[in-house]
Amino acid sequence: MAGSKPLLFAFAAAIALALCAIIQAQDTPAPKPQGRPASEEKARNYPPLPNSVERRQVTIWSDGTRMSADLYLPKNLKPEERLPAVVFVNGTGGTKKRLPARLAPHFVERGYLFLAFDYRGWGESESKLLMLEPMPEPNAHGEVTVKARAIRWQMDFSDQCADIRSAIAFVSGEKNVDPARIGLLGTSYGGGLVTWTAAHDPRVKCVAMQVPGMGGGRSEKAIRADFALLTRQARGKTEPVPYQTGKPGGKMSSYAHMRYNYAKRIGHNNIEAAEQITVPVLIIDVENEELMKTEMNGKKVAEILQKNGTTVKYHILKGTTHYGIYRQGFEAATALEIAWFEEHLKEAENSR
Repeated sequence: MAGSKPLLFAFAAAIALALCAIIQAQDTPAPKPQGRPASEEKARNYPPLPNSVERRQVTIWSDGTRMSADLYLPKNLKPEERLPAVVFVNGTGGTKKRLPARLAPHFVERGYLFLAFDYRGWGESESKLLMLEPMPEPNAHGEVTVKARAIRWQMDFSDQCADIRSAIAFVSGEKNVDPARIGLLGTSYGGGLVTWTAAHDPRVKCVAMQVPGMGGGRSEKAIRADFALLTRQARGKTEPVPYQTGKPGGKMSSYAHMRYNYAKRIGHNNIEAAEQITVPVLIIDVENEELMKTEMNGKKVAEILQKNGTTVKYHILKGTTHYGIYRQGFEAATALEIAWFEEHLKEAENSR
């Protein structure tokens, strides 16, 4: 009996450890849903529309995920009419019911179709998914049921450029759109994305951007950190997609629902992409920019385009801040953008 005591103690210890693990698992709360749910944005009201403008809610597929979008067009369009189209590209945290819903009527009343969309996982669009368990074998119909986490509000540079391309593809298929006259209008973070897209997508014929963030001024140390993060993600040493990590800080801390996936900006250089742009570009910066150095972002791209002989206009709105361009600077910026598209996109019809 004496020899059995160590075994009893070992058995009791094993049971105690197992019970502790169970209790700990029960006491450890599951991660809270990250970001704002789609329902919150769906409850948001649109600003009023003029009687001459129609808004259609449409679905755009992007890499197997549904994006929510709004197509604005003049009422009573004739089937044979072919109009130029402007695709709006949002900045950090932006959605289709906010800035683009205010901009759209100004463009439509001047003879454009206007498309606004929510990136995958933003606003009303479907979330991307992160599987939490190994994928089972598909059934006879190729279907699987998985446990997955909804991934929302990612700053995912490469995926969002793919979303823009899907939006361009969608609008180019509209019966009242002239696919040879498609322009991009981007704001803030979206200004950098339209720069990259204009360099790589021949369907883009004209670009305008305001207070664009190009990611300028990144150090070699920051680039090495991006690769180190990718290594940790690939080896399962950190979250494969930012969920509890990746929250913005500093000047961007007000966007606490967003997540930066810095590994996804590897190879995505907006300023280098500007070297390849050949279409007309309008860049609007503000005199009192508080989030970035314009000389390393919008102004730098303008200088590259000028050096290469690309048609470019660089304009600074006086007495305005980054966020002020959406308020007191809204009318002035919108007028500049419409004039640019009138000259370089709409009038392209007369040069063909």
